[in-house]
Amino acid sequence: MEQKALQKLVEEVSIDFFELPFRHQATFNARLKTTGGRYFLQSHHLDFNPQVLEKFGMETLIGVIKHELCHYHLHLAGKGHQHKDREFKALLKKVGGLRYVPSMKEAGADEWIQLWKYQCQKCGTNVRRKRRFNTNKYVCSNCKGAFKLLGREEVQL
Repeated sequence: MEQKALQKLVEEVSIDFFELPFRHQATFNARLKTTGGRYFLQSHHLDFNPQVLEKFGMETLIGVIKHELCHYHLHLAGKGHQHKDREFKALLKKVGGLRYVPSMKEAGADEWIQLWKYQCQKCGTNVRRKRRFNTNKYVCSNCKGAFKLLGREEVQL
């Protein structure tokens, strides 16, 4: 689907389900990874994740569009537009929008993470950290010994 088709779809969904026009810009944003869409409070534009259409189809995309249009119309009306607000929840239920987008992760896909591995030179305790730290500044909590950086290590979550 192209940007023009998405814009037209968002405008049609807005008229059909909210009976209000959508007068701003709707675009696909391939940089979105974990969310289905995004509403911008300042410009009132909408961004959508193209993977939602590819992985889950048109019905799910329309559910995400309804969700973002709830934010849009409630914000412009000066009502509660946040997920926690009663007005948002009621409008989302009324129009049949999605509360959550299905998980974008591949089913059964293993996740790996790289960690920094340190070893205490006094007691031999091994420590793993996401972020590297200064071994001159920090000491072992067990024995107050100095750490030695051993390198990076991949760990499965």
